[in-house]
Amino acid sequence: MTTVAASIPVLRWAAQRARLHDEDLSARFRKWPLWLTGEAQPTLKQLEDFARLTHTAIGYFFLPEPPTLALPVPDFRTLRDEELREPSSALLDTLYLCQQRQDWYRDYARVHGLSRLAFVGSTQVNEAPQAVAERMRVALNLSTQERRQLPTWTDALRQLIAKAEEAGVMVMASGIVGSNSHRRLDVGEFRGFALADDLAPLVFLNGADSKAAQMFTLAHELAHVWLGATGVSDTEAGQVPELHTERWCNQVAAELLMPLQAVRAAYQPGTPVPNEIQRLAREFKVSTLVALRRLFDAGFLDQARLWQHYRDEQARLAQLERRGTGGGDFYRTLGARTSKRFARAIVTSTLEGQTLFQDAFRMLGVRKTATFYEAARELGVMA
Repeated sequence: MTTVAASIPVLRWAAQRARLHDEDLSARFRKWPLWLTGEAQPTLKQLEDFARLTHTAIGYFFLPEPPTLALPVPDFRTLRDEELREPSSALLDTLYLCQQRQDWYRDYARVHGLSRLAFVGSTQVNEAPQAVAERMRVALNLSTQERRQLPTWTDALRQLIAKAEEAGVMVMASGIVGSNSHRRLDVGEFRGFALADDLAPLVFLNGADSKAAQMFTLAHELAHVWLGATGVSDTEAGQVPELHTERWCNQVAAELLMPLQAVRAAYQPGTPVPNEIQRLAREFKVSTLVALRRLFDAGFLDQARLWQHYRDEQARLAQLERRGTGGGDFYRTLGARTSKRFARAIVTSTLEGQTLFQDAFRMLGVRKTATFYEAARELGVMA
């Protein structure tokens, strides 16, 4: 049986960037440990299977060393985990897909004479976060009081997404790469990213995150859009990011979701902090970490108590954390995964003969014509 001299450093690199462990690979490729020592080599078919499994171009395995694959956009993530500095294949493929969608929608907007969005790139980081948050609230037609009346975080997230889309921002939320349920996105690697453009602004949310966390990420990425700053973020409300841009976007996001004036009016002194942040989180439909940070911003906590409660709350959330199986009705989640604004535009364009079916299928993540037409009906594009 003919074997192939695959590069050992590239084999290791491909496994690491696909987040695959030696135990898993040994179960699938019996001689995996021997491949890594050079005592055995894969057959061509095995190498092709391994390339598909790790989503790696097969040509890379004939290079002496792994290629350097950088993010195609600026990286605003923190350095809390050095192993995540090189992007995974899942993150890269998600970025490439969203860039393709954005390119298509930009051309669509030009052809149809859609107006450029004045708010994209309309602010700078030297502006007061409170003033920017207020301008964003007006542009998005957001009401803090209205959101406080919503029953759940899911309702609040849906409302904020709908408001952003109505303003012209495509919002895509998914916990998987494209429509491949076997390729899950890692919240530990990134929470979201923004692709700023005054014709086709796009925000992607890591749907593997909690709804409350996605609320903050969306607000944070919208602040990036207002800055006109494209990039990948891994933001967390209570943390203090290393980059000034990320700190500023955090401050804008916090003010957008929990205005200090409203926090001061809603605060109940004398209530234990753990109970108070849970109450405020339910009321404002944010995470408890956002609520905790806002108590500090409002002057109700000193820094020592902030970090004490922050560590305690992180530990509590880690114990409660559960990863769902994902899924849900494909047609109902299509608009959420690909943005209703984008999905309706590309489906309409395809039905009008202006976009090839194969291009629409690729960007929507559908394979069958029947699925496409059912999605068109669900999106309200056709009866």
